[in-house]
Amino acid sequence: MEAIMQDIYLSIPKSDMEFFQQFIKKMGWKMLTREEKLNQYIASRPQNVPLSDEDILKELHGVRYHQ
Repeated sequence: MEAIMQDIYLSIPKSDMEFFQQFIKKMGWKMLTREEKLNQYIASRPQNVPLSDEDILKELHGVRYHQ
C-alpha cells in the first residue's frame, strides 16, 4: 500500500541542512526548495493562454475594485 504524501514547509538552520538532507534520503522522502517548487509550478502552467490585453485589464479591475 502506497502512503499518502503531505507537503510541508520547514525553516531549519543552515548548520542542520546536511543532516536533514541525509535523513530525508534515508527515509525515501523528496525535498524541494521554495525556488524548485515555484519553478515546478510555473513549468506546469499553460503556455499559450488566449487572453487579450483588454481581458487582463478587465480581470485586474475586477480584483482591485471587487467587481
